[in-house]
Amino acid sequence: MARTKPFGILLIMTCFALLDHSPGSCGGIAEKEAAAAAAEIQGMFVFGSSLVDNGNNNFLQGSLAKADYLPYGIDFPLGPSGRFTNGKNVIDLLGDQLRLPSYIPAFANPSTKGRSLVHGVNYASGASGILDDTGSLAGHVMSLNEQIRKFEEVTLPELEGELGGGRRESFARYLFVVGSGGNDYSFNYFLRSSGNNVSLEDFTAGLLTTLSGQLKKLYGLGARKFVLMSLYPLGCTPMVLVRRPAEKGCMQNLNMAAHLFNTQLKKLIDELNPQLPASNFVYVNAYKMVRDIIRDPSSEGFMNARSPCCQVSSIAEGGNGVLCKRGGSACGNRSAHVFFDGLHPTEAANAVIARNAYASNRKTVVYPMNVEQLARI
Repeated sequence: MARTKPFGILLIMTCFALLDHSPGSCGGIAEKEAAAAAAEIQGMFVFGSSLVDNGNNNFLQGSLAKADYLPYGIDFPLGPSGRFTNGKNVIDLLGDQLRLPSYIPAFANPSTKGRSLVHGVNYASGASGILDDTGSLAGHVMSLNEQIRKFEEVTLPELEGELGGGRRESFARYLFVVGSGGNDYSFNYFLRSSGNNVSLEDFTAGLLTTLSGQLKKLYGLGARKFVLMSLYPLGCTPMVLVRRPAEKGCMQNLNMAAHLFNTQLKKLIDELNPQLPASNFVYVNAYKMVRDIIRDPSSEGFMNARSPCCQVSSIAEGGNGVLCKRGGSACGNRSAHVFFDGLHPTEAANAVIARNAYASNRKTVVYPMNVEQLARI
């Protein structure tokens, strides 16, 4: 942050000086500044669950959490790819903001090797969690621990040969994005809560302790620039709302869990920064962004914040209440919907999150800086 402040002041002074002569100059300077920041980042390494998964589960034998069929990918240039949305997910859109030359490839894709690694790798796995046992109901998924092991044992040796130089110097130009934790509540803690003697507070504390160790592990492997995604408002998804049609609001116990996790995650950033020299963390408050849209959909151009855009098969119909029906229908105006299926946002909602993560100056949305500022460090 200290390195960018003088340039920001100079930019403002320059803009005032140019106002009388060239009204468009300030915008041009701002665009060049953004381009310079984006150029600092060579790629992303992505870890997490289905909200950031670029298709790993397609290649996992026995996985039930797949999005490799229509209507998923109906608006994506490559069609159904394993992304749990109609088009681009938040990682693709963040890559657009960073001007990366290609989509981040899925680790499990056999073609992800050699030069295809140089702009990063996506290890995220739908239905996975911070805890190893989260996702067991979905068959074979890669937990966050397994994702980090794949990075260390498979990608890292090959990537060091491609990049050359020291690991610390090489990874200074990469973002390490982590978006995990929601499934640990929705498909772990709350599913076994009837026989669970662990309080929500204790479960959350344990979850954050585990995540802290995983982030420190990534740091030890060379990561320096971290982007941590908060949990979404878990109690406001169509998957939850459809089970209580008489209720108008969200399920507060789920939202309370997400809010508790997010509060502790933000505190974790302040704890880790002094512990890990030369590290920088950005906390992206996706919870607030999605919650604000749900409260006032029209503020971001949405019309429907409660129903899925695609046809979702209920449990009674043999589905899981989350995923789109294979070959099922999808709404026509997808940009008007917040959610594409029972859990995952549409590309339009992902675009709001990515745009704010990259450029917002509100500390309630990104903390302590935005991704653009992180890229310049």
